[in-house]
Amino acid sequence: MAQNRYIDTRGNVTEPASFRQAVVDGLAEGGGLYVAETIPTFTVDEIVALADMPYAQRAATIYKRFDTDFADETIDAIMAGAYGDNFDTPDIAPITSLDENTHILELWHGPTSAFKDMALQCLPRCFAAAASELRAEGKIDNEFLILVATSGDTGKAALEGFRDRDGVKIGVMYPEGGVSDIQFKQMATQAGDNVRVWAVRGNFDDCQTGAKIVFGDEEFNERLANERKVALSSANSINWGRLMPQIVYYVSSYAQLVHDGKVAAGAPIDVCVPTGNFGNILAAWYAKQMGTPIDMLFCASNENRVLTDFINTGTYDITDREFVLTPSPSMDILVSSNLERQLFELTGRNPEAIKEWMRQQKEEKRFQVDADTFAKLRADFASDSADSRECFATIKEVYEKHGYLLDPHSAVAFKVAERLRGQNPVLVASTAHWAKFGENVYRALHDLEPGEPLPDEMAKLTGCELNARIAEATGCGPVPAGLAELDSRPIRFTQVIDGDPEAIEEAAMEFLAE
Repeated sequence: MAQNRYIDTRGNVTEPASFRQAVVDGLAEGGGLYVAETIPTFTVDEIVALADMPYAQRAATIYKRFDTDFADETIDAIMAGAYGDNFDTPDIAPITSLDENTHILELWHGPTSAFKDMALQCLPRCFAAAASELRAEGKIDNEFLILVATSGDTGKAALEGFRDRDGVKIGVMYPEGGVSDIQFKQMATQAGDNVRVWAVRGNFDDCQTGAKIVFGDEEFNERLANERKVALSSANSINWGRLMPQIVYYVSSYAQLVHDGKVAAGAPIDVCVPTGNFGNILAAWYAKQMGTPIDMLFCASNENRVLTDFINTGTYDITDREFVLTPSPSMDILVSSNLERQLFELTGRNPEAIKEWMRQQKEEKRFQVDADTFAKLRADFASDSADSRECFATIKEVYEKHGYLLDPHSAVAFKVAERLRGQNPVLVASTAHWAKFGENVYRALHDLEPGEPLPDEMAKLTGCELNARIAEATGCGPVPAGLAELDSRPIRFTQVIDGDPEAIEEAAMEFLAE
C-alpha cells in the first residue's frame, strides 16, 4: 500500500514529506503547516466497532488508516505507551452525560490534568521513534530542540511528554503573569535533565510569534546545526503529530456514545470546543471528514473573540483588538495558528490563497476570505463567545444543577453550546480539570467578580490548599495527585526573558550549552 505523504499549506515544499519527517520537522519549510495528502474515511459501522477496543487500540486503528511510514507494530507500541496507566481511568477520555442531550467529553485524565495530554503523551513517542528510525536510515544525523510557546497547558504536557527522552531537549515559553498559580508551579517544578522553562514579558501571542520567527531564522538554524548539531522542532499544534491524536478522540467519542446508548448509530451530533489556537476544533472537523456523523462545530470564544468574529463575518482582524487576560487563559489568543490548515482545506487546498492571507495577517493584521470559502466555513461552523461573568455564572449553575464542576474553559464552551444548539445532542469538549483553575472556580462558586481578590482566609492559601478546600466543600474530588502535590516540589525555573526573537535565541543557546 502506498504511504500517505504530507504537503504544506503554502506550497513551498516541492517533495511531500513522509509522516515521520513531518513529525520531526514540526513546521514545513517556508512557514507552512503540514497536512496529509489523503484523509482516510471510515464507515459508520467501522467507527461504532471501535467501541469494542481499548482506547489505545482505537488510536492505533485510526493511525494505521492514515498509512504512515511506521510499521504496524511500532504504532501499536506507541499507542500502548501513550494511553495506559499514565491516565487515571482505563477509559482514557470518558464521557459524562449531564442530560440525554448534553455530553461532556473529559479530556483531562492524563498526567497533567489537561486535554493536551491526549496528544502530548502520544507525540513524543512518535517523535522519538521517527527520529531513531530516520537516524538509523542515515536520513538525519542531528539531535533536536523542541521549542514550545504555551498559554498554560501545552507547556506542562509537552515537558512531561518529552522529559528525559534521548536526543531531545525541550524549552517552553509562557507569558509572565498570564497563567494560573497551579499552571506556573506545574511548569516551574518540572523534573527532567533535558527541560527548561522561561517566562516571557508579554502575552501568549508574543511567545508564539517569537517562536515562529525563530523557526524561520535561517541564520540561527544554520548556527544550531553547525555549532550544536541540533535542529528545531515543535510540540505545538502546528505539528501534525500533535493534531492527529486529537482527531482520534472525536472519532472514538462517537463510537462510545453509540455503545452507551446515548446516540443511535449514524445519527448526527454537534460538537462544541473552547478554542484559542483552533487545533482542537480543527481535529473535530477532520473527524467529520473521515466519516464521523458530526453536524455542526461550535467554536466557543471568551472576550478574545477574534475567531467568533471571523466565523461570523469572514474577516480576521486584529488591527485594533485589545488582548484581554481572562479566567480561561488557554483561550487568550489572537493569532490562531491552526486556522491556516482549516482555510487550506476550505479553499480546496489552494496554497496561493493561504500565502496571501497569511502575508496580510502578518503585515496588515487583517485579511478577508472570499465568498466561496466563507460559505464553506459557515456550512460547518457556528460561533459565539461568553465573557468572564457568564463563564463564572455557568460554573455555578452547572454545579448547582448537576453537582459537576467545570473549569473556566469548559464553562465557556458549555455556555456557547447552550446558545447555539439545535435538535442534535451536543458533545462539549472539557479541556481541563477544574483544579487547574481553583481560584477562579472558587470565585464562581462564591459569586465573586472576575479579578476580585479572594477573601483574606482564602488568599493566604496556596493553589493546592485552596483546591483541597473546594473539593471538600463541593464533593468534587479528589484532586489529581499531580496537582495536589505541587507545593512539595521545588521551584526549578524562574528566568524571565523578553519575547523578541533575539532574546529567545540567546536563551536557547545558553540552554544547549549546559
